[in-house]
Amino acid sequence: MADYTTIRATPAGAQAARIDEGLRAHMNKVYGTMSVGMLITGAAAWAISGLAVTSDPSAAVQVDGALAQIGTNDYLTSFGYALYASPLKWVVMFLPLLMVFGFSAVINRLSAAAAQTFFYVYALAMGASLSSIFLVFTGTSIAQVFLITAIAFAGLSLYGYTTKRDLSAMGTFLIMGLIGLVVAMIVNIFLASAAMAFAISVIGVLIFAGLTAYDTQNIKAIYVAHAAQGDTEWLGKAAVMGALQLYLDFINMFMFLLQFFGQQRD
Repeated sequence: MADYTTIRATPAGAQAARIDEGLRAHMNKVYGTMSVGMLITGAAAWAISGLAVTSDPSAAVQVDGALAQIGTNDYLTSFGYALYASPLKWVVMFLPLLMVFGFSAVINRLSAAAAQTFFYVYALAMGASLSSIFLVFTGTSIAQVFLITAIAFAGLSLYGYTTKRDLSAMGTFLIMGLIGLVVAMIVNIFLASAAMAFAISVIGVLIFAGLTAYDTQNIKAIYVAHAAQGDTEWLGKAAVMGALQLYLDFINMFMFLLQFFGQQRD
């Protein structure tokens, strides 16, 4: 005679197994989309910086009769001067921020495929915005800090995925801290305080380290809450939004760590 409790438990167990399998596929898509975005950003930043700087004085742009020199043997090209020294620099600097706000506003009207394309375009714009780090820091130190960030990010994201602890309370605290951090960064633009800049970098690393764990857990929770509805289009867009959140956590943690460990060019 069949065990009644086993028969009753089988559908629920099967559903849980399907959700667990779907969750793994969903997280793979999140990390995969994020990784492609990181590759686009890194390649764009490196390529753009290569076009912006030259070691050949004859190829450098002249400003007020003098070469636009940024290092011992480095000069800005006309492209580099337009990108980093002309009013265009403000467009390059703030375009990624405007795109994030725009993405949040239109995400519900986009298809999953369009949302993913938008994310990749955003990653390209971020690459242009970050390309100036190759003018300030050595390529070796950038690679080293990227590796440090990747290791830290992997550990923090794994913690957020596996922990049974509810991180929602910590998330509220981190968001409040992030708002305060942004205000402090704006204030320090006018104060130009080295001590304040150091404190901002320390706090920034801690905030985005915490957000990495929190966002990972939140992405997982959102999937589990909506998986039973079977809305694959919505889940596809949720994967892109999750990739964007983790991408921003990684980029910001990398930039703050670069302030500590990055070796400046001559």
